[in-house]
Amino acid sequence: MSAPQGSASLLSLEPLLDAVREGVEQAGWTLSGLQKTTSHEFSGAWAGESTRSAYLFFHRDDLPESVGVEAFLDETSQGLRGNLSIVLDGPSLGRVGSAAAVLERLVRASGETLAASYRTPVALRLTHERRGAPLEEAGVEVRIKLIIPPAAVEAGADAVSSLAAYTVGAFESLLERPEFAELLPPVVD
Repeated sequence: MSAPQGSASLLSLEPLLDAVREGVEQAGWTLSGLQKTTSHEFSGAWAGESTRSAYLFFHRDDLPESVGVEAFLDETSQGLRGNLSIVLDGPSLGRVGSAAAVLERLVRASGETLAASYRTPVALRLTHERRGAPLEEAGVEVRIKLIIPPAAVEAGADAVSSLAAYTVGAFESLLERPEFAELLPPVVD
C-alpha cells in the first residue's frame, strides 16, 4: 500500500482507498479483505455511466469474529463517496428481546457516542433462515455507518485518514457500551 500524502482533494478511488485503509490500520485494525468492482451496464438515469467501487474488510484479533469494520467506497461521474461501518453479528432475536427495543437502545447509544456532525445511520437486520422455526431463532445483525462527508474527501488524504481513525475509535467506544456488549458472544476462558 502506498501511503496517501497531502491535503489535495482526492480525485479517484485508489487514493481514497489508501487513505481509509491507512486510518483504520493506524487505529489497530488489520485488513482482512479487499474487493474492487467496475460496473458499466446501467439503464435509466445511469445509462452510459460507469462506477468503480471498493469494499474493505477489517478485523482485530482481540475481538470476536462476529465484529468487523467495513468500508464501502465508490467512484462515479458524480465524484467519490463512501462510508465506514462497524458490523456485529449478534445472538438470536430470542436472546436479545424486542427488535424495536434493541434498535432504540442502539440508536441512543450511537447518538451519545458518535459525533453529531456526521451522518451515522443505524441498521438492525433480522434474518430468519428455517421455514417453520420460531421467530426467536432469527439472527440479529447490527450495522452502524459513518458516511464520509464530501468535505473530508475534498480536504484530502490526511483528512480522510484522520476521519477513519477517529471513526474506528468511536466504534470501539460503542462496543464498550452495555447496549452493544449484550450483543457480543460470551467470553469463554
